[in-house]
Amino acid sequence: MWDVFLSYSRGDVERVRPLARALRDGGLEVFTDETGVASFAGISDTIRRELARSKALLAFYSTGYPEREACQWELTTAYLAGLGEGDPRRRVMVVNPEPGTGHIHPVELRDARHASADDLAALVADVHAHVARLTGPVTVQERDVRRRPPGAPRPRPDFLGRLSELWQVHSALHAHAAPLVTGRAAAHAVQIRGMAGIGKTALAQEYAVRFGAAYPGGVFWLDGQAYDDALRATAGDVGEPFLWIVDGVPTGRLTAREIAAMAAPHPQGHTLFTLRSRAYDGLGTPVDLGPLDAPHARVLVGGDDALAEAVDGHPLALALLGRAVRAGHQPSALYGRLHARGASLLDALADEDVTGAHARDADTTNAADVLRCAAALHPLPLTVEDAERVLAAADRVPRAVAHRRADDGVAELRVRSLLAPHADGSWYLHPVTLHAWHHHDPAPARTEALRHAALRTLCGRRDPVTLAFPGSRREAPMAAPSESERMAAFDIQVELVTRIGVQELAPGTGSLREALTSLKSLIDFTRATLHTYSVGLERGAETGTPTVQSLAYTLINDVIRPFTSRWHPLLAAYEARCPADVAAPDHEAVWPEAEPMRTELAALREPLRRIAEGLGGISGADFGVAATS
Repeated sequence: MWDVFLSYSRGDVERVRPLARALRDGGLEVFTDETGVASFAGISDTIRRELARSKALLAFYSTGYPEREACQWELTTAYLAGLGEGDPRRRVMVVNPEPGTGHIHPVELRDARHASADDLAALVADVHAHVARLTGPVTVQERDVRRRPPGAPRPRPDFLGRLSELWQVHSALHAHAAPLVTGRAAAHAVQIRGMAGIGKTALAQEYAVRFGAAYPGGVFWLDGQAYDDALRATAGDVGEPFLWIVDGVPTGRLTAREIAAMAAPHPQGHTLFTLRSRAYDGLGTPVDLGPLDAPHARVLVGGDDALAEAVDGHPLALALLGRAVRAGHQPSALYGRLHARGASLLDALADEDVTGAHARDADTTNAADVLRCAAALHPLPLTVEDAERVLAAADRVPRAVAHRRADDGVAELRVRSLLAPHADGSWYLHPVTLHAWHHHDPAPARTEALRHAALRTLCGRRDPVTLAFPGSRREAPMAAPSESERMAAFDIQVELVTRIGVQELAPGTGSLREALTSLKSLIDFTRATLHTYSVGLERGAETGTPTVQSLAYTLINDVIRPFTSRWHPLLAAYEARCPADVAAPDHEAVWPEAEPMRTELAALREPLRRIAEGLGGISGADFGVAATS
């Protein structure tokens, strides 16, 4: 029997050899694997056999240790063996060669006192003392004889990788067991989050089976779509720690309070939710699930790089394609069908709609439009500014309006796990989401319009373009307003609709002097805005289509200036005769010309509204001031 099974990453072999030599020189029987284990080939019979002949595992826990699947299997086996004996640290010892402990999982091991490789004599003494307290070897539980958690579906046989995520889940569920390290004294729920088909349920199933020994009270598996309150009464009587899994929480129709009410009904329960939404940060510790790494993805599709890359590590898509490959379908043919129009290949392979959720989750106008922008630019990452430019060009709205819509859409898609963060603040659209959108897009015409706008903005085109109509030799010019014109139109429009000439001045209310000042400042504002956006004030060609120039010219020279030129000197002359003991508003109220001026001021409202409406046609903004007929 070995005293110690020395577990380490192959990249640390040179650092581990002095440690192994010191342990042996200290009289300990030490097993080391000098040959290594091939990635994804499973754990060799030798490793399984020798671990089952060892009293304890000594993990050389470097930052590279968690990245090795063989290391994680060895650690998990020894950890669970100790857990079954009442203490998960009983069969595991840790040597930490790094300055920090954040890379160590699970949290119980992070909380333990770690031996130092710098003092080999003390380390050997600690190992001697630890193994002296042990009787018998590590219990190695074979994967095919694991007990099935009550109520849980059987784990999928194609589960691969995700070992670090399994430890994240376990550490988060048991963070309160190490309060000095985690700062948490009470148990918190854990939520596994990610896009549809990314493997949330499979990870929860695998965790329930692998770590079932941590929950002597059993595992309770509940369908979030058909939650049964009756089961809470049963679980309430459990006197030992148990695992409470609520799978597929229907976040679209439940509040955070309602979801929290689905948690374990007893303090002994450890709650694990799976859900697509990222909008419930207060619900519990999140474990965000991303795609499988490329090596594991290739294994699932029989080693075909093109198929693995086409679905970018999406576990459900990989499993469906891998099953088809094993059934005899050619990978090249599957690749072609994956990108073909018509019915979704993934839906056909699954014999059900497994991709529609991606389209349904983009359930607002802003979310759907930003997803369309991301699809048009794919495989380039998307920024908020990209979406802003596309929406501004397609809908002829000011950049300020387009930015707000783009920002809202990105936020909604992020919450729904339909966009993932990319480098430099950009966002990544997963190929499976793109595939789903192609086959379930509720408004393909809108998608095509945004695709055209994306191409125009991507190519930097600012000149008028020519569109050919299908089935006709005619061509029609499309002279869209420039970006500067749209922004100028929007700014003037906002200022105009809030002025006193547009908003009704009720009889006997308000100040005529303030009305004149307001209209005069509107002239100044309009000139300054045109200057800011480099738009001239010339009347422009009479094409029949309003332009910012023509509307601004009409506003200043045809509407406001005639009014102010007539009434400003008259009112100023009357104000100059105001007695010192009379307030200016009272003096204005008895002016004989007040009512005629109010009548002409009211008559301005209709031409000002027509100008506001014309500016809205350019900016794309509607403030409800359309002119009456």
